[in-house]
Amino acid sequence: MYVAVKGGERAIEASWRLLDEARRGDTRVPELSVAQIRGQMRLAVARVMAEGSVYDEELAALAIKQAAGDLVEAIFLLRAYRTTLPRFGYTEPVKTEDMTVARRISATFKDVPGGQVLGATYDYTQRLLDFALLAEGGENREESGQGANGMAQPARAVPPEEAMPRVLSLLDKEGLIEQEQPAPDAKEPGDLSREPLSFPADRSVRLQNLARADEGFLLAMGYATQRGYANSHPFAGEIRFGTVAVEMVLDELGEAVEIGEIDLTECQMINQFAGAKDVPPTFTQGYGLAFGHAERKAMSMALVDRSLRAEELGETVEAPTQDIEFMLSHSDNVEASGFVAHLKLPHYVDFQAELELVRKLRARHFEDSQGEAA
Repeated sequence: MYVAVKGGERAIEASWRLLDEARRGDTRVPELSVAQIRGQMRLAVARVMAEGSVYDEELAALAIKQAAGDLVEAIFLLRAYRTTLPRFGYTEPVKTEDMTVARRISATFKDVPGGQVLGATYDYTQRLLDFALLAEGGENREESGQGANGMAQPARAVPPEEAMPRVLSLLDKEGLIEQEQPAPDAKEPGDLSREPLSFPADRSVRLQNLARADEGFLLAMGYATQRGYANSHPFAGEIRFGTVAVEMVLDELGEAVEIGEIDLTECQMINQFAGAKDVPPTFTQGYGLAFGHAERKAMSMALVDRSLRAEELGETVEAPTQDIEFMLSHSDNVEASGFVAHLKLPHYVDFQAELELVRKLRARHFEDSQGEAA
């Protein structure tokens, strides 16, 4: 047993060395730096920050480099590092209505206060490979105001003094959208970073879960809600990406002070209207919020959030996308990847037990069949 254990340790250490070599790749090619990943793979960095539950672009870029581009592994690394960090306190709720906007669109109104701001987006590209990027210096076209695919460079964020009001405020003025104000006696939101997920889960816990849920899972489930697996007929009320201030109340000062800024993507999805005998019909909504530029994540989150509100809105729960326990229990890619990856670990004893059982059952079956034949 001792020899086997020591042999296993040597094999594991050797695998680490091979991993370092595989990560580095061809040494004749310049090594990819953390700064390059942070600056040129911003969408990957945003996903790792969101699902790793840590807003730190440098650490997210480091995790991506260490994981050789495996984003789920990078998320795992960042989430694990997060558990080592001290908790100093809680920040104040961010004011996304005061966001310094870099991109803001609405699919419900053509003309909105502040206008549509397309910003940097792949929405209007033709999804054709740009082989100019293979050439050294192929990115230089950006210096002339054109991106590598001929797109104009992203417009600068709209200054705070020109902050854009929410599109849904147009509906709110007429009372056409549900009010989402916290009740005076509402309890403090839970904290999934400190407490394990439990059921029943209120909306604050569900939104935390979805905010760091796997983007692919949310995308598939958001797609399913539109294919009949929920009472869904959504409209993108507003999607905005930009910078918001983060404030924290310091005990020494007794008031909130700005401690930094972060980039966020927010989505408000307008959905089926609801009403009752004593309540006029109003649109309902789903909500999504993610670190960095993550529109697909925020939109998918908003679709799933609305689907999970079925019971509280008096709808029949009949699809998996409306089942809170099913959705929240399977959305976390760190837990999911751990459960799947553990199958690679030794299961020799378990399998030998099952193998012996199957052999006995087959022998008995053969004996019984022989007896019947006789």
